[in-house]
Amino acid sequence: MRTHERVLAQIEAELAAGRWALGERLPGERALAEELGVSRASVREAIRVLEAAGVVRTAVGSGPTAGAVVIDRPAAGLRMAMRLHVSSGALRVPDVVATRVLLETWAIRAAADRLRAREIDGTALAGARRLVDAMEEPGLGPADFIASDQAFHLEFARIAGNQVVEAFMLGLRGAIGEYVSAGVARLPDWPMTSARLAAEHAGILEAVAVGDGVTAARLAREHIEEFYVEAGLAGEAEGLPPGARPGC
Repeated sequence: MRTHERVLAQIEAELAAGRWALGERLPGERALAEELGVSRASVREAIRVLEAAGVVRTAVGSGPTAGAVVIDRPAAGLRMAMRLHVSSGALRVPDVVATRVLLETWAIRAAADRLRAREIDGTALAGARRLVDAMEEPGLGPADFIASDQAFHLEFARIAGNQVVEAFMLGLRGAIGEYVSAGVARLPDWPMTSARLAAEHAGILEAVAVGDGVTAARLAREHIEEFYVEAGLAGEAEGLPPGARPGC
């Protein structure tokens, strides 16, 4: 194990033990180096890894905002890691897609179940309704449509109330955006496809609104799969779990 990895392991153990809470600062580089018996360079490298993972935020200088502060942004690390691994080919796009299908259909069904159980009310869907309205605007370009599309799906991960699922969906966002854009570029008639996708989003939303999680999840799966068949990406889906085709 390299020195900075030993530093990471020690900091992880201290975080787990509750030594530092959210919003608290870690000791300075010199203090940590002396405490752990390592060089300041090793501490600095470990802190950089923690910052990339969304565990700490760093600021230079002096005063109350300087140094490394413990935060909680798991999606930041997941987003960067997944984007880099997809770009490098380490994570196959079909595997990312299959994971997204599983997470999104669960989240959409859970959101509908929460509405039916009256854990939340209809106002929770206001953001999703605004996004559907945005996608229905005539002449909306692919980039803006994709941004609204992704935000729409993330709304249900948030409404479902599971922070781990929401973090994973946020982490997948960059990788999803890349292959969605690649699929859109293959489409022969973007206005026609975007109109259909907007209508499908509206259908998913209305099924959630009436608390019909089974229908909402089925519509979401069909929406995801049909886009990729149309975009010519279905042939890249070897290795997907049974019943899961590539999705948007």
